[in-house]
Amino acid sequence: MTLATTATNQAKIAKNTTSSFGPPNYEMSKLDMPKMEVPPAFRELADQGIAHVRDTYEKATNQLKEAYTTTAKGATDYNLKVIEIARANTNTAVDNAFELLGAKSPMEFVELSAKHARKQCEAMTAQTKELTEIAQKVTTEITVKDWRHGDSKASNKVTQS
Repeated sequence: MTLATTATNQAKIAKNTTSSFGPPNYEMSKLDMPKMEVPPAFRELADQGIAHVRDTYEKATNQLKEAYTTTAKGATDYNLKVIEIARANTNTAVDNAFELLGAKSPMEFVELSAKHARKQCEAMTAQTKELTEIAQKVTTEITVKDWRHGDSKASNKVTQS
């Protein structure tokens, strides 16, 4: 009996390993599954589910593309405005420096400095307003156009608020 058990164990070991250096190769026994026919209603339901998932995926992908395009255009517009503002502020500062160099008295120097400071405060307020309007416009475009699935009722609600 021990001899038969040993022979059986050796046969199992030989079957489960292909190499003495690699991991054992365990094979699954093949089960004969009964063949079942899937009901046509179930198959149709599965096909509809897959079509719905594909459609939803396509819509989501398109929305992301549109939102990215809108955001990129908005960022470009915003950055161009920042560059324009920086250029205008630099020109104003250089002009002010030349005016200050031409001051004939300390009192005139102080007056020119105060005048420039007032102008810059007004300009900064206007520039901040412009940048805020650009940012709000981009945000509104993304919210209304890109994320509302083209639903006009939802778009009207957002724009009327």
